[in-house]
Amino acid sequence: MKCVFCGCEESRVIDSRSVEDGNAIRRRRECEKCGRRFTTYEKVDTIPLMVVKKDKRREPFDSEKLRQGILKACEKRPVSMSAIDELTDRIEMKAYASDQEITSAEIGEMVMDGLKELDKVSYVRFASVYRQFTDLENFIEELNKLLNNR
Repeated sequence: MKCVFCGCEESRVIDSRSVEDGNAIRRRRECEKCGRRFTTYEKVDTIPLMVVKKDKRREPFDSEKLRQGILKACEKRPVSMSAIDELTDRIEMKAYASDQEITSAEIGEMVMDGLKELDKVSYVRFASVYRQFTDLENFIEELNKLLNNR
């Protein structure tokens, strides 16, 4: 590993730790030439997951975009950040397990299933945007489905 301070390519590992729930390794290194210490991270290189949008465009899966959508639905609701992060991680794991491509509709359904268990109001908020309710009847229909599944 090249030293960030002097450019020497010889360094030794002083300490290694698992980070990001075991998905990466943090290594503390010391340069053999200048003696300064620096940190590197080692992560598994995954095959990029592509999301197929409604208009058939493809874009890389972005877990932060997923998390922000869930956060927006849960805004001002009694849902903990750890619950939001767990839901995001669960959906991300399912998405990566699916294949190299997943549709935005499949992701949306996974979010709705997760929010339905987590918080009903957040579920309805997300559903109203995701399903693009155009009138009150669509909204009432979704609420009735939710009430009938109790």
